[in-house]
Amino acid sequence: MTTMLSSDLPLTKIGRGKVRDIYAVDDERLLLVTTDRISAFDVVMGETIPMKGAVLTQVSAFWFSQLGGVVPHHMISAETDEIVDAVPVLAPHRAEIAGRAMLCKRTTVFPIECVIRGYITGSAWKEYAASGTLAGEKLPESLLESDKLTPPIFSPATKAETGHDENITIARMREIVGEEDAYTLESMTRAIYTLGEEIARQRGIIIADTKFEFGRDTDGRIILIDEVMTPDSSRFWAADAYQPGRPQPSFDKQPLRDHLDAERRAGRWNGEAPPPKLPAEVVDATSKRYLEAYRRLTGADLVVK
Repeated sequence: MTTMLSSDLPLTKIGRGKVRDIYAVDDERLLLVTTDRISAFDVVMGETIPMKGAVLTQVSAFWFSQLGGVVPHHMISAETDEIVDAVPVLAPHRAEIAGRAMLCKRTTVFPIECVIRGYITGSAWKEYAASGTLAGEKLPESLLESDKLTPPIFSPATKAETGHDENITIARMREIVGEEDAYTLESMTRAIYTLGEEIARQRGIIIADTKFEFGRDTDGRIILIDEVMTPDSSRFWAADAYQPGRPQPSFDKQPLRDHLDAERRAGRWNGEAPPPKLPAEVVDATSKRYLEAYRRLTGADLVVK
């Protein structure tokens, strides 16, 4: 499969994120194209990661198929033939979008990242270790790094176009979206995570934390959008290696982060764009991590059709 740094399709491109290119199909539908771009420490690398875009799209499609009875969602299809049949102008670009495109309903997006944490790690651990709080709210004492949180903590964040999202309190979220929608977003987030965490654990993966996005469709319903419980939007840990009190081995871009950390410590990179050139072995190791996450979750190797 040819890697993709950027897409160029005969549709109107209305957005470009760090990883996804977003196209308008019509007033009711979008096409999300997940490239093989990868970012770390808020810098997009110059190299692509083979199969990464297909992994993210097909992991999301797997979860949408599992969640249909739990929450409504925006996926119409992630099957290439179905997408081409629905949008015939894409026929000459079939090979380009195969596996990495998703046809979706258009929504009005809530300006909130709905983060849920089943374990304390990452930025949440850093804040807790310094002050015993998360987004300024007190947490139980004596937690260890990577400890399980019972119940999981819902910790919304504001969405940043560039740089880091900012953790906010639930009270602040209510001010932004209103009391009723804030309640619905938290309830949906908890329902999705509860099912996803259970399914993933049965497959040997702990979803330590994850984030969801929601939008309101043309019928006024709040629905799940964007990517769902992928290695980019979540921390996937190996259940058989889990041990509280330390960082955990993960199925994501850890080989990339480790390499960039080493470059910074050696003084060869200042942490800003442009990023350093990635060795082939780092690219290969990162690709294999993503493919292994897909295999563990779905029980099959990824085959792009």
